[in-house]
Amino acid sequence: MSPALVFIIASIPYVVAFLALLTLWKSVVLVRGTEIAIVERKYFGKKMPQGRVIAQANEIGIQARTLAPGLHLLIPFVYKPMKYPFTVIAENEVGIAESIDGDPIPPGKIFAKVIQGHNAFQDGELFLKNGGQKGPQIAILPPGTFRINPVLFHIRKKSLTFIDKGKIGIVTSMDGEAIPPGRLLAQKVDGHANFENGQTFLNNHGQKGPQIEILLPGTYRVNTELFHLEIQDASIIPANKVGLITALDGQPLPEAEYVAKSVTDHNDYQNASKFLEVGGQRGPQFDVLRPGTYYINPLMFKVELDDVTVIERGQVAVVVSNVGVEPPQIRSMIEELAKKQGAIPGTELYKEIEKRYDTGIERYVVPKGYRGIQQEVAGPGIYYLNRRAYIAYVVDTTNITIDWDDSKQTRFDPLRVISRDGFAISVSVKVVIRVRPDQAPYMVAKIGSIENLILHVIHPMIDSSFRNQASSTSAMNFMQDRQEEQRKAEERAKAELEKYHVECVSVLICQINLPQDLMDTQTKKIIAQQQQAMYQDMQKAEQTRIATEKTRAEADQQKNLVEAEIGVKIAEQNKQKAIRFAEGESESIRLRAEGEARGIRAKGEAEGSRILAIGESTAKAYELQNKAVGQQGVTAIEIAKQIASGNVKVTPDFLVQGDGNIGGLLSAFLTNFVAGQRKAETAEAKK
Repeated sequence: MSPALVFIIASIPYVVAFLALLTLWKSVVLVRGTEIAIVERKYFGKKMPQGRVIAQANEIGIQARTLAPGLHLLIPFVYKPMKYPFTVIAENEVGIAESIDGDPIPPGKIFAKVIQGHNAFQDGELFLKNGGQKGPQIAILPPGTFRINPVLFHIRKKSLTFIDKGKIGIVTSMDGEAIPPGRLLAQKVDGHANFENGQTFLNNHGQKGPQIEILLPGTYRVNTELFHLEIQDASIIPANKVGLITALDGQPLPEAEYVAKSVTDHNDYQNASKFLEVGGQRGPQFDVLRPGTYYINPLMFKVELDDVTVIERGQVAVVVSNVGVEPPQIRSMIEELAKKQGAIPGTELYKEIEKRYDTGIERYVVPKGYRGIQQEVAGPGIYYLNRRAYIAYVVDTTNITIDWDDSKQTRFDPLRVISRDGFAISVSVKVVIRVRPDQAPYMVAKIGSIENLILHVIHPMIDSSFRNQASSTSAMNFMQDRQEEQRKAEERAKAELEKYHVECVSVLICQINLPQDLMDTQTKKIIAQQQQAMYQDMQKAEQTRIATEKTRAEADQQKNLVEAEIGVKIAEQNKQKAIRFAEGESESIRLRAEGEARGIRAKGEAEGSRILAIGESTAKAYELQNKAVGQQGVTAIEIAKQIASGNVKVTPDFLVQGDGNIGGLLSAFLTNFVAGQRKAETAEAKK
């Protein structure tokens, strides 16, 4: 035996021992505490059924079972281990599983049925043994650590569904029964715990498609593969707004109705299922939403914002109702209104109601509860009015002014009319109207609104009225008779507006503009008349001034006139006094002369012929003077004495010549005296 053969034979035990050790080494599988081992069987087993990719026990292929952490002995070269980490679902996550193998999902289904007992997909063999189906699974994995075969189950991690405040979750199921024909949304099912239990949802006949239920703010563990979620804003109705609702599903709306009937218990449309249960109708809804936040399914209800109806002071709202019972026959309505107002047949009030309705004035004005124009108006305030059910016409009950002038703020231009004599006239007019609150519904029934009243009644009426009035008179008369023209227009407006239950407060002509040529002619005529009158007044004024000046002069000279009058009287008295004095003096002289004559005669007789002759001559001279001059001569003699005494100028101011004319001498003296008095008066007047 050769040495080599001996060596080989001697080495066989060692080789066997080495192979044994190597086999033992390969047979030991160590799985750490955070791992699992997946085993692939390569030999010595049954072949897998056709269509399967994961092997059960005794089948060749990747095994469904897994090896837990620890030491495991496997036959080398028959089993091949593969290590994977644990499947960890975090606190804010959810695990969605999809099976790589299993029975096929039945036609019409998208998700595999739920298999019990597989311990959250950790027992793959039991899952396949119990008929687990291939494809997306309904059950989900909550937060935690799982020993799941990653080859059999593909686990996708998704964040939890979080719906913030003021948001809603709209759910669409990817699987379930079909929605019945005629329905828009799937019916509500119980027990699925806000769609977190998908199997219960399907078991309770949950329907495929958009769901009538929604998710409110919160955190949910939902299989987002089974239930698709769309986060949307909740319905927020801000202040001074109202929410108008349109139901997209429900019972059909009756043909004669425009707004659905009101139903209760749906919690302001937040419980859509209840809305359908109580017979809610599809279409515009009667009830509205007031300011606030509402969690409403937008797939079921469409929410539209509208302004609240605000009625200010001095206004009322005439409400036209699109809901309610149809108005009864006219006779029934008359009887009902008469009863409400306490009108007895045969009375004036009853006859008035009959007259108004029989002529059709108030045919469409109905009591509360009937469809049509409501007899009762809404006073000042804020109303959350459904504009689909009620149409509110706001009517001002204070004075409304309508202007026809050149201002940019006014609606109408000045009225253009033609006078009878062919002149174009521009008239600015102001009309003031008022609608009483109790008459507002009838005004709306008659014409519709104040706007229609102004455009289709008042404006044509005023324009026609002034055209007719202007064409019947001349342009100047139209202007001069302005007050009368205004009165006529106002009377016609009052009579016409009464037909529309509107009170005409006044019609005012603000301005009348005639053609400039006519105005110039009229202006010149008036100026000429004014000038003529002015000249006449000036003449009268001058005459008055003359009379006034004369009176003033007389008044100014009144003192002098009185003094002169008194002076004349004094002169007259002085004259009489002088005459009397002269007469007395003459008589005295005569008597004295006679005495002296007698004395002289006696003395002359005694003294001699010379003295006698002188006395006789003197006596004769006096006698002759007395005969020659009379009493005036005596006065002259007195004046001569005054001259001799120095009281009168020696040189006279006037020379009177004559043959012994003593009267001329006296006249000269008196003339001088009167002239002196006038000079004194003139000097006094100048002062």
